[in-house]
This record gives sequence, structure tokens and C-alpha cells, in this order.
Amino acid sequence: MRAHLGGRSRQSLVAARTSLDAAIKGIDAASASALSTELFFIADVLDTNIAVRRALTDSSRDDKSKESLVNELFTSKMGAQALTILKAISAMRWSGAKDLVQVTEQLAIEAEASAANIAGELDRVEDEIFTASSVIAGSSELRRALLSDAKNAKAALVNDILKGASGSTVKLVSQLVNSWRGRSVEAAFADYAHSLAARRNRVIALVKTAAPMTLAQQDRLSAALNKQVGQPVRINIEIDTHVVGGVSIRFADELVDGTVSNRLAGAARALVGSK
Repeated sequence: MRAHLGGRSRQSLVAARTSLDAAIKGIDAASASALSTELFFIADVLDTNIAVRRALTDSSRDDKSKESLVNELFTSKMGAQALTILKAISAMRWSGAKDLVQVTEQLAIEAEASAANIAGELDRVEDEIFTASSVIAGSSELRRALLSDAKNAKAALVNDILKGASGSTVKLVSQLVNSWRGRSVEAAFADYAHSLAARRNRVIALVKTAAPMTLAQQDRLSAALNKQVGQPVRINIEIDTHVVGGVSIRFADELVDGTVSNRLAGAARALVGSK
């Protein structure tokens, strides 16, 4: 999230997002959205139950006892993928117990963003979230209504504001207005937008090449990346005169550098190391 995370929590966020990547690889949009719902449920439980989140972030407790607690509290309420993610993040180290809530919420938002991406609607969802935030932030009447505790009235308002919007957008905004977690309207929407952008960055590949790629080459590369990531990947191609043959591909946290210059540099390093 945009909120500051301590060093250990930042490292755990990276690992947690890798766990989410594994969970959503190859699943359909409905399954990704269902996983999102379960992760939001976990975030809400952790937010409202100090004892549980402290138990799951207590570094003095062994992983087996944390896993037993997760099974006891959540097995009957969710699927295997959400349980696996929760067990994984419970075994991680956190700078503060509250960080677990923020990161779980981020994973939930990213899971829904993945559902939208699989459905080809991620651009639409990002635009609709921005529009909704502008409408709500600009109306004192809407702000008061959506900051209230009247859940049924808020649900009706969200449906009215987002009439015709993507199902993912309605779901995210509905979750947001019922889980402000002490944030202002602007801060909460900014957190959600940040998480949507974070997921987008994991499904965009930056391709650097010395010469333009043919449509056939782009299709082959796109198919290969889609297979590796397990969901649609957008390709952004950049012509780089410093590239000497081959292509350099960066997506998510990975860099695949197949350029001639990189291979030559690797050969030079090998030669130096052999002396």
C-alpha cells in the first residue's frame, strides 16, 4: 500500500505478492475474483481482531502453531488458495502487526485486478475507480453518506454511482466504503489505485529491441509470456539503439536479457573468471 511499511514488512510484501502470483497463475476471472473476496474477508478479520493478528505476526511463535491457528479459524470459511496465502504470510516477519492487514488488503485488491485483467477490463476498472473517487471526493453529501455506518444505504449509493460499471469496480468500491480503516476518502481511493497499478506492473512487459518487431514476432512473444505468467500480459515495445541484436524483456520483477551485448558481456566475465 502507499502507507509506510517497515523494512521487514516491505520484504514480506514482495514475498506475499509472489505467493499471490502462484495462486492466480492459470485460473479464470471468476476464480481470481473469488480469491479476492476471501482475502478481503481475511483482512477484515485481522483488522477487527487484534489478538488474531498479533498471534499471526508474533515472531516468537513457531510456524506450525500459526498454521494450526489459521486452520482452526479459516478452514471452513475459504478455499485452499486463500489458506495457502494466509499460511505463507503468517510465516513471514513483520515490522508491526497492523502491516499484515494492509498487505492482505493489497493482495485482495490485486487479486480482483487480476480477475479484471483476465476479463480484459483492467484499463476500464482503473478508469472507473478514478472517476468514482473524483465524484465522491467532490460531493460533501456523498462523503457523509459513505462514511456513515449504514451499510444497506451505502450499497444502494454505490450501485447508483456505478450504474453500468464493471463488476470488479462495483466490488472494489463497495469493499472500500465499508472498510475505511480510519482513512480519508482520498487516502483510501489512493491506496486502491496504487494496488491496481502494482498489479498492472506485473502484467506489462517492457521489450527493448534494436529494430521493430513484426506482428508475428509480437504474437509469439505475447503467447510465451502469457503462458509463463498464467494470464494476459501486455507488451510495450521500445526501440533502443544501444541494443545489439536480440531483445531485452522486463516484466514483474524479472529481466530476461537476450541481447548480443549482454551475451558478449557474459562471455567476457567468464573469460576473466577463468584466468
